[in-house]
Amino acid sequence: MNEAEIRTVALSVLKSIAPEIEEDELRDDRPLRNQVDLDSMDWLNFLLGLHRELKVEIPEADYANLVTLNDVTAYLLQRV
Repeated sequence: MNEAEIRTVALSVLKSIAPEIEEDELRDDRPLRNQVDLDSMDWLNFLLGLHRELKVEIPEADYANLVTLNDVTAYLLQRV
């Protein structure tokens, strides 16, 4: 799986949680939770959705490193 495919999956999972988001307005280098206004439960559901879709374990210790869409994509790219 390449970076673009992972980003597509991440955005799909994100849209399942926050269907009102406009993908073309998201900045890959800005904190994702702030851009989409996700609370902690939504964020957890996002990470669990990534786990479900990509079959990648995301330990709770790594959650703090996953801030931007770039962070999420790079993290997952190393693990798929």
